[in-house]
Amino acid sequence: MFYIGYHVSSSKGYVGMANQTLDAKGNTFSFFTRNPRGGKAKDLNQKDVLEYLDIADRNQFGAIVAHAPYTMNACAEKEHLRVFAKEMIIDDLERLEYTPNNYYNFHPGSHVGQGADVGIEYISSMLNEILKPEQSTVVLLETMSGKGSEVGGTFEELRQILDRIEYKDRMGVCLDTCHVWDAGYDIVHDLDGVLTEFDHVIGIDKLMAIHLNDSKNEMGSHKDRHEKIGQGTIGLEAIGRIINHEALQNKPFVLETPNDEMGYAEEISLLKKIHKGAD
Repeated sequence: MFYIGYHVSSSKGYVGMANQTLDAKGNTFSFFTRNPRGGKAKDLNQKDVLEYLDIADRNQFGAIVAHAPYTMNACAEKEHLRVFAKEMIIDDLERLEYTPNNYYNFHPGSHVGQGADVGIEYISSMLNEILKPEQSTVVLLETMSGKGSEVGGTFEELRQILDRIEYKDRMGVCLDTCHVWDAGYDIVHDLDGVLTEFDHVIGIDKLMAIHLNDSKNEMGSHKDRHEKIGQGTIGLEAIGRIINHEALQNKPFVLETPNDEMGYAEEISLLKKIHKGAD
């Protein structure tokens, strides 16, 4: 099954997000759990959640990928910011149990000059305090572009976090195509090599979801500027190889390209045409 969708607006609730996805002919989606700049999440509407679960079941949706706000920094230098991040993730994971068996993705954070080792220790310690063996949601670390003091710009840094986690089956990785390209992984000319390296360092079984984006930058630029599919330095041919790679089948692909709803629908249509197993 080819699970493809885009990052939808959560302002109209779960049913609204499902309808946005269906309008674009998608069958998965991503959304911010609250304002992307932080703040209190909207109260859940039980009726909305139940209607969504019915829509998702009837339309054979794949796993959806909730996204933490960008402002959350689990390895910030200031303790109150780390506490804020911890409380936000706890609240988000409790809410996500109403829509079970999905993913919660977050940017590992920036160590702000403390060093990657310190950042990795802060992130893993926080997760060990939060994760519960009975939760159905799997938490995903996102691959980053390596700009500034970001943690997660290499597979090795993500592995160091995962190695420290007690409940390892509650953790995984979301691979962002723009980010890994900008970080220096050549997914255009050596996709097999990159995925083999991922498997060697982290384990391909931990790759749960893909943010499918083209890039405005050259490989190894250590920037983070997404581009529309086929209009960037990754290109449509390489993206076609990504969505058709045997190691990535049946995983949710989520578009985060600079688009409006019509643009996302056009990209989904294009990707379905070049996916060999699409309906």
